[in-house]
Amino acid sequence: MIWLIGCKGMLGSEVAKQLDEKKLPWIGTDNEVDITDPQALIDFTNKIETAAYFPSDLRKADRKIQWIINCSAYTNVDKAEEEPELAEKLNATGPLNIARVARSIGAKLIHISTDYVFDGQGTSPYSEELPKAPLGVYGKTKAAGEDAIMKEMNTYYIIRTAWLYGFDGKNFVYTMTKLMNSHDQIRVVNDQKGTPTYAPDLASVILRFIDKSDNAKSFFGKNSAPAYGIYHFTNAGQTNWHEFACEIYRLGRKFGRITQECTVNPCTTEEYGAKVQRPAYSVLSKDKIAKSLKLKIPEWQNSLEKFIKSDRFNPL
Repeated sequence: MIWLIGCKGMLGSEVAKQLDEKKLPWIGTDNEVDITDPQALIDFTNKIETAAYFPSDLRKADRKIQWIINCSAYTNVDKAEEEPELAEKLNATGPLNIARVARSIGAKLIHISTDYVFDGQGTSPYSEELPKAPLGVYGKTKAAGEDAIMKEMNTYYIIRTAWLYGFDGKNFVYTMTKLMNSHDQIRVVNDQKGTPTYAPDLASVILRFIDKSDNAKSFFGKNSAPAYGIYHFTNAGQTNWHEFACEIYRLGRKFGRITQECTVNPCTTEEYGAKVQRPAYSVLSKDKIAKSLKLKIPEWQNSLEKFIKSDRFNPL
């Protein structure tokens, strides 16, 4: 049994969809189980392993939680500065509680983290081993969540990602599409470099960790499970927000998602007037995950095209 926490969010809903497609037994929770309340997590694990919770003929062995996927987080970078205690609860205390429950029931944990654990002063892709140096409340609380998990248990995969977008929920692609359909000019910063991440691609990677770990035939070699620890995943390549927006406009016009002309003007972060300092360079190295999972990582432009031309594309 897989317990998916944060199942209604942008990434969580995509993981849920792919779990259904693979016919894997899972149960999802969102706000109804408070991750900041240790007893609520314990009570839930006790409940779902009982026969009464699953009236079907699901075997008792399949009711046991073997994996926990944590997609929940406080992700509003600007508002985190105004609500540091809430960000700390959701991004640090919550993962600590989840890790403790996972360890107590013998489950493995997959936790989603962020490029914001780095200060963005680098000039080459960040590897997993580089020291963390977060800038603001969001990055600091996400870094604290990582530290809590690493201190509490050994059987975990922490996946750092960046610039995430997907079908269910607010994201940069939807925001740009709406602005381009309602304005003849917009400004987008061009001095922050990184790589977009398509939520279905990341969801596939999460399930690949589970598959390779569950079906490992040895501790070493080509049939072994990926080593526990921290991994980075985004799509391949790198860009900046302005170039990203220009590609959204190009594809949006191509597939009829954007129905009017709009000029996408570049500007600096200072000119834009962002409230919170953001990493100027947040490209993550994917060498480790590509080797461990034998991945061919899609280019960000190709995944963006898949997203924009999909029937599921719906910028509310």
